[in-house]
Amino acid sequence: MTTLLLSALLILSVGFGAFFGYKISDLHWQVVFENTAGEIQEQIRLQSDNVAVGREEVEQTLSAMTIKLAQMRSRLVRLDALGEQLTQIANLQGGEFDFSASAGLGGPEKTMMSELSGPISPQEEIELIFESLENNLGDREAQLSVLQSMMSDNRLRTESVVAGRPIVKGWLSSEYGMRTDPFHGRKSWHNGVDFAGREGSDIIAVASGVVVWSGTKKGYGKMIEINHSDGYLTRYAHNRENLAKVGMLVKRGDVIASMGNTGRSTGPHVHFEVYKDGRTVNPATYIRRTVN
Repeated sequence: MTTLLLSALLILSVGFGAFFGYKISDLHWQVVFENTAGEIQEQIRLQSDNVAVGREEVEQTLSAMTIKLAQMRSRLVRLDALGEQLTQIANLQGGEFDFSASAGLGGPEKTMMSELSGPISPQEEIELIFESLENNLGDREAQLSVLQSMMSDNRLRTESVVAGRPIVKGWLSSEYGMRTDPFHGRKSWHNGVDFAGREGSDIIAVASGVVVWSGTKKGYGKMIEINHSDGYLTRYAHNRENLAKVGMLVKRGDVIASMGNTGRSTGPHVHFEVYKDGRTVNPATYIRRTVN
């Protein structure tokens, strides 16, 4: 009897142990599953957040690129307008610098990568537009560079043309040609024209050139000579002080001396002579000349 009772108790204990062991194992796997599922959900949430941030960054980038594209197009329009205006100002031949049309381009046709890989993204499309605009801007810059060089050459040629009066303030006191000499009263030849004014007032160059003489010469007093292009030379005499020195490059309108009464002179004035190929010519023609 005792043996049967012990056997029954042993069987019951083994059964209860197996039952509770099963329950404990089941609970453990449930906890692991729930933790794993929670971790997966968290990763999904993080990835969703990253996708949202990435989409926002792409949208912001595309928006910024679109704004930049509009600005570049606006600059290109203004650049074309400026080029057209400069072309008109420079009086260039029609079609020589056509800023309203794209420059001629060419080359063998090649298969685009987009044709091989399918439709391109909006960002790639904008990048292609940027590349096209950069090419257009480069073409305009090249045209403007050449145009600027031509205008600079034209400006230099224009500035070297003898034109205008050698003074800022004053009046014509003696003309070119035969006149009554102010010292002995007899008729004599006058190689230039005289402009009277206040002593010390500015004497200016009538064209750009190189100073080839700055000193004192008999009869002329303190005098300056400037060599210009196309065989022209101008003289400015009776100065109180010579400001320009030999070898200096002067431009039209530069102050080269101050008005004085040195040499064979009766009062403050500048004696102005113009030479063409070594011979004196009437300065009146050049004084009245206008330069565009």
